[in-house]
Amino acid sequence: MDLDFTWAWLALWLAMFPAAMGVANLFFVRPPQGKPGEGALVSILVPARNEEANIATCIRHALASRGVAVEVVVMDDGSTDRTAAIVQEIAAADPRVRLETCPPLPPGWTGKVHACARLAEKAQGTHLLFIDADVRLEPDAAATMAGHSVRTGAAMVTGVPRQEIGSLGEAVTVPMINFLLFCYLPGGGRAFTKRPDMAAGCGQLMMVERKAYDASGGHTAIRGLLHDALQLSRRMRAAGFATEVVEGAPLATCRMYTGFAESWAGFIKNAREGMATPVGLPIWTAMLAGAFLWPIALLPEAWALLALAIGFALRTAVTLRVREPWWTIPLHPLAVAVALAIQWTALVRGLMGKPAGWKGRAYQPDGTA
Repeated sequence: MDLDFTWAWLALWLAMFPAAMGVANLFFVRPPQGKPGEGALVSILVPARNEEANIATCIRHALASRGVAVEVVVMDDGSTDRTAAIVQEIAAADPRVRLETCPPLPPGWTGKVHACARLAEKAQGTHLLFIDADVRLEPDAAATMAGHSVRTGAAMVTGVPRQEIGSLGEAVTVPMINFLLFCYLPGGGRAFTKRPDMAAGCGQLMMVERKAYDASGGHTAIRGLLHDALQLSRRMRAAGFATEVVEGAPLATCRMYTGFAESWAGFIKNAREGMATPVGLPIWTAMLAGAFLWPIALLPEAWALLALAIGFALRTAVTLRVREPWWTIPLHPLAVAVALAIQWTALVRGLMGKPAGWKGRAYQPDGTA
């Protein structure tokens, strides 16, 4: 048998696996539905460290929430810009807004996790909606997510906001979030997949029911970790609570990063708690490179061409569903290559003991600052 034919056939099978899972998850992952119960209060909680460019718009969108009572609590985490002053100005005009000051980071904690834990202590709501300062909530987001929690019994409801992408550097990094979620996570993080290792979460948009949050230990239970949404969802499932990923594009928008360098640094920070493990990363490399990169090297072999076509069709379906820019689709092979480069860089840096830096803090391979 021709060697190129054999490799092309293998590439086709590697492409069909995420395609089958992607089709299923495009059906399973849906927008949240439901109405919050009487007396519900959603605490919209924003950890903020040097966010003067984002914080005012973030708060304005949060205050535009309808269908449920809200409070907005911002935790200023050691900002050296005008973040705190901007929040104070808004709070003076609207009593639903409060500014809190984060205590110094204790040993063994990561920065955002510590700020979120302190936010939960200050919150008064029945539901805690953690968002990043660069997230813009839609008016019905808080009510719909709280209602979905009540209707389904899911203690955590989370989703990936519609990602705004404005540069080539973002286009070859950010879209892999949704692609991996839809195409490689069995069940797409829905509540019927109860296993903790099948849990998923997005820290940009994460609502938790207050009693379940407290019972599972909340952010205090994951104090030394970086990927807060993923780790908290696993923790909550391990404690017996349901968590669910919903379609986030109708709920909020977010521009995570503003270029390649920022994207690279941001994704490396979380990689160590995801794919970048000595056992897992070689498997991920074979699966992703074999399905989406190796077929290019095997062209014009027919099976390689079919594998490549399946890959682009899958990426197109996910991109359209999550409302990301269409022009990012042709860049998919480059995005896969960059994703693997990020993961391998994170793994090597971790094995060498080099810290990952973010927002002026350096985190060791074990997550501690």
